[in-house]
Amino acid sequence: MSDIPAHIGYILDGNRRWAKKHGLPTYEGHLAGYNALKDVIAATADAGVKYISFYSFSTQNWNRAEDEVNGIMSLVRRLFKSDVKQLVKDGYKVVVLGSRDRLPADIVAMIDRTEEVSQSGTRATLAMCFNYGGQEEIVRAAQRLAAQGLASEDITLEAFTAALDHPDIPPCDLIVRTSGEQRLSDFMLWRSAYSEFLFLDKYWPEMTKDDVTAILEEYSVRQRRFGG
Repeated sequence: MSDIPAHIGYILDGNRRWAKKHGLPTYEGHLAGYNALKDVIAATADAGVKYISFYSFSTQNWNRAEDEVNGIMSLVRRLFKSDVKQLVKDGYKVVVLGSRDRLPADIVAMIDRTEEVSQSGTRATLAMCFNYGGQEEIVRAAQRLAAQGLASEDITLEAFTAALDHPDIPPCDLIVRTSGEQRLSDFMLWRSAYSEFLFLDKYWPEMTKDDVTAILEEYSVRQRRFGG
């Protein structure tokens, strides 16, 4: 297939509604979504996409029920403790975008270790948006530029991009959201300026490798103009 996007961003939506639909606890929905994510990542990387970002936990998600937040954190610990070893073995580079504020100290340490041990991965870069908000990332970039003491005339698009969380992550060519919702929800605001969007009427735990094939086929027929 021609026209493979360099960067696909996934908004993982519908875990809770999937669990409710099947009469299961909320945690089971997040676990099913977690398992689907692994399959989607593998299929996306196998297709030749070099940057794969995914919205795992927003800064607004702290407002959810305590037991749900704790369940998500347990899955994140599982990812960093167990699955990262396989991800590194498979050749992935893993980076985490988002604030470290409010995160448990052990998870912060796991993030640092994961980024360190996976930094030489070349199969694909996985950008985990965790404790993340697009507006807050933009604010952090502005704060970094202010700390550098840049004059106003030196604050260019290039300088601002270089101040983002992990500026090596390029703009999103395509953003995919599941569950039928049609909004960004504060995901990758700076990197989505000219993204293509695809909204799917299925819950994230229902995603399969076949969906990745369909997503890439849809992208291949889009005509991107970038304002021209």
